[in-house]
Amino acid sequence: MIARKAIYAVLAAMLTVPPTLAAQDAIETALPVGTQGAWSLDSCINYAILHNLTVKERELSKTSGELDITEAKNAFLPTVSGSASESVNFGRGLTAENTYANRNTTNFSLGLNAQMPVFQMRSIKQLKYARTNLTTLLYQVEAAKDNVTLNVISAYLQVLYTNELLATARTQVELSSYEYNRQKALAEAGKIAEIDVVEAQSQLEQDKLQVVTSTNDYTNAVLDLAQLLKLTSIDNFSVLPLDDTEIPIIPKAETIYREAMMNNNNVLANRNSIKAAEDYISVAKSGYLPTVSLMGGLNSSYYTVSGFDNSSFRTQLRENFSKLIGLSRQVPIFDGFSPRNAVRKAKLQRLQAQLQLDQTETELYRTIQSAYYQATGARQTYLTALETEAANRTAFEAMQEKYNIGRANPQEFEQSKNTLLRTTLQRIQSHYECLLRYRVLMFYRGNLRQ
Repeated sequence: MIARKAIYAVLAAMLTVPPTLAAQDAIETALPVGTQGAWSLDSCINYAILHNLTVKERELSKTSGELDITEAKNAFLPTVSGSASESVNFGRGLTAENTYANRNTTNFSLGLNAQMPVFQMRSIKQLKYARTNLTTLLYQVEAAKDNVTLNVISAYLQVLYTNELLATARTQVELSSYEYNRQKALAEAGKIAEIDVVEAQSQLEQDKLQVVTSTNDYTNAVLDLAQLLKLTSIDNFSVLPLDDTEIPIIPKAETIYREAMMNNNNVLANRNSIKAAEDYISVAKSGYLPTVSLMGGLNSSYYTVSGFDNSSFRTQLRENFSKLIGLSRQVPIFDGFSPRNAVRKAKLQRLQAQLQLDQTETELYRTIQSAYYQATGARQTYLTALETEAANRTAFEAMQEKYNIGRANPQEFEQSKNTLLRTTLQRIQSHYECLLRYRVLMFYRGNLRQ
């Protein structure tokens, strides 16, 4: 709740200039010099998304998902490996004559082997799962950007709100200073008592204090926005006023919810997570299926025995050269219930994904419904406050004339002024509340950050 002196500031600004010019001047007064560097709402959103750590983390997860697809595709490629081994045997050993003798032998072998998957259903299912999971990760990246956008919108409007209050507080100081000088001149002329000058000075000091309070509120609001943008300093940081501050008609909550169900990235991510969980069940079930592979190899060896004439290394490699080609099939019979447990875990993941989707849809509907009633209530309050404010302003101007000619006492004047100020406060609060809730609703509808 804004302090009472801030209400005075709003009234003083409205009585000094026309209402449309007052709002414009209020914003311009509080903005730092050099508005060419001021940030728009879109620039704040884009910059915050670009530097947000959560978004960057989601981007890394997306990159990991892309690597998973590459890895799944590589599972269809053949594997080729080379081998080389050498062994030396010392001491007694069995000879060709079936006797034992002390001989030293060496054995050197070379090999080149390749294996090509022919039928591996797990690789096919794994590739499908990797692609579905990547889609989920893409939605999660966009959902992280959505959260940043909503936070920036809220912080941005808070800056504008406190900015307007700061400008009107400064205007009130100027008016109070003028009134203090006027009362001081009248007291020096002997037309009023000295106590009136003291009260005017007290009012001026209180208004100066309100400027300090409003400045702190504005600084905190700017700091909150700057922190969302990951800025290291708020020096010379300011924002531009919104282009459109009209209060539009609020769409029905059910209409917005139906449209949000089709384009909300959180919903789409959780919905796609169910598909990914179903694909992973298929991956787990593939553990029950056989695999077929085509294999081939090239091998040769070199062998020496001490005490005998041995062929040369090149000759033995040529003479011992062999080729291998074959078809390998593996049929799972019993694997410690590993496939069964994997299927059960995959089904649990599917249930968890469904629960997460239900929770997301429930929270989304509650958020939209709450924003709708807050927006409609703020809009009704705003429109009513406009009419009431106009009537109260007319009554206050009449009371001001009566007070100036001495036909009304200070208590009646103060009561009329406070009535107008309370209405003005309601108009300002309801205006920004409606703007915030309306933009939130339009965001869920898909009309922002396309």
